[in-house]
Amino acid sequence: MVQIKTVGVIGAGQMGSGIAQVVALAGYDVLLHDISEEKLTAGIAAIELSMTRDVARGALSPEDMETGLARIKPAVELQQIGTSDFAIEAATEDEVIKKTIFKALTPHLAPQTILASNTSSISITRLASASDRPERFIGLHFMNPVPRMKLVEIIRGIATEAATYTVAVDFAKSLGKTTANAEDFPAFMVNRILVPMINEAIYTLYEGVGTVEAIDTAMKLGANHPMGPLELGDFVGLDTILSIMNVLYDGLADSKYRPCPLLVKYVEAGWLGKKSGRGFYDYRGDRPVPTR
Repeated sequence: MVQIKTVGVIGAGQMGSGIAQVVALAGYDVLLHDISEEKLTAGIAAIELSMTRDVARGALSPEDMETGLARIKPAVELQQIGTSDFAIEAATEDEVIKKTIFKALTPHLAPQTILASNTSSISITRLASASDRPERFIGLHFMNPVPRMKLVEIIRGIATEAATYTVAVDFAKSLGKTTANAEDFPAFMVNRILVPMINEAIYTLYEGVGTVEAIDTAMKLGANHPMGPLELGDFVGLDTILSIMNVLYDGLADSKYRPCPLLVKYVEAGWLGKKSGRGFYDYRGDRPVPTR
């Protein structure tokens, strides 16, 4: 199998920029792509800000920050990613968008390139079918925020070769991550457990059992969770929570995975959580205030 030197990252949003950051700091050259130069510039700026904060708290040396940033190169055209040894897609959690990316990238791939998706819920087998190399395709689900979270879920599609899996595990460990193998079922492990809990917390709010503040306080102090489920939903993005619940509901055909109507309403309103300024909390003031 190929020795990984250059890693392509498709998507410069919160997940993609975080992946690019940890990959560059681990010593790999990074090609970072997004659909516009503006988003690409914003992604690189976010990486620099994140590293600056790490330097300020003593978790990263200024020299390592400078070296890491120098390893990240913008790839304005998607086809540039094809020269990488390992390409990680970190686009929005939408199967059509992800498949479109892989189909567009396929003609430009080098023979040795391994493809990976950072999907948090979508079938790796189905995504792999959009490429010319399902045997060299794997799921690498990084947790958010990528620089802080230690876990990477690794998911094999039905056609993924053992050698691809071995390379993916070794690569993730080289980033300082711990790996957990998950089978290719809807939402894998972490989100199959976590996201229905958030959805149930939204049902608890929807049915009037408790307020936003009461539910989050109860789970933080009663279950020792570092963050309440509604606050966590806002952090992840309520559109992402809804997308994952729909994948579970459609893929497993079990009514326990039905998205809460209140979650649907918040997404319809554009109240997606922290990234949009409002979700179950309003983030536009000096401190977050519950919206219900």
